Amino acid sequence: MALSKDDIRAAAERLDSAEKTRKQIRQLSLEYPRITLEDAYAIQKAWVEMKVAQGRVVKGHKIGLTSKAMQSALNIDEPDSGVLLDDMFFTDGGLVPTDRFIATRVEAELAFVMKHRLAGPNCTLFDVLNATDFVVPALEILDTRVERVDPETKATRKIFDTIADNAANAGIVLGGRPIRPLEPDLRWIGALCFRNGQLEETGLAAGVLNHPATAVAWLANKIAPNGRALEAGQIVLAGSFIRPIETRKGDTIQADYGPYGSVSCYFA
Repeated sequence: MALSKDDIRAAAERLDSAEKTRKQIRQLSLEYPRITLEDAYAIQKAWVEMKVAQGRVVKGHKIGLTSKAMQSALNIDEPDSGVLLDDMFFTDGGLVPTDRFIATRVEAELAFVMKHRLAGPNCTLFDVLNATDFVVPALEILDTRVERVDPETKATRKIFDTIADNAANAGIVLGGRPIRPLEPDLRWIGALCFRNGQLEETGLAAGVLNHPATAVAWLANKIAPNGRALEAGQIVLAGSFIRPIETRKGDTIQADYGPYGSVSCYFA
């Protein structure tokens, strides 16, 4: 690791302040040019611990950057991950308060609800399917506490910035109908995503590493060296299979999953 414990703590505190004040901070990759992926996850961990100390509860995990196109754009060869907390969950068809966020975007995903504890290493797609209670359509609400483009250098965010920023996670909406993991071929579950009634994006869950359960297996293996696992009852967002949809106050977002129902929210 290139950063000291004081650097990591200071970065986490800046992210926490940015979220509360809705004022973005400068890219950490510019502030700390030698930052590593390990540093970025350490900052995320410190920030999550800060939130837990403030009374929030860990409810699961999110996986991002699961498409080859996004990985190539950021010059990485694996996904990233973040932590879901209790105050990130919004009701299907309900209101999302825009004054809580900075610059929201929405993605369509499948969420896995774990039935049994799932631990790596050597976790496979089949282990994920066996450990999953059900899968449900979901919307992920993204926000960024870090500037996407630096106003001075015009540099764009790096993977280090996104990971430290809890993988840009801000909210989650679960909807549709619960799906038993072996009931359909999950790769072929798709969504039509609308903003204010206009079709914006479409996609298939196969866009997530060829099978969304593969992403969940990746996460179980990724966190295993730290003695962590996916726990029973936790929710895991497997990764988006559409491009993010920009949202503003007054927007209604709906994802139609066909026979598996729909999920929506209104940015109030």
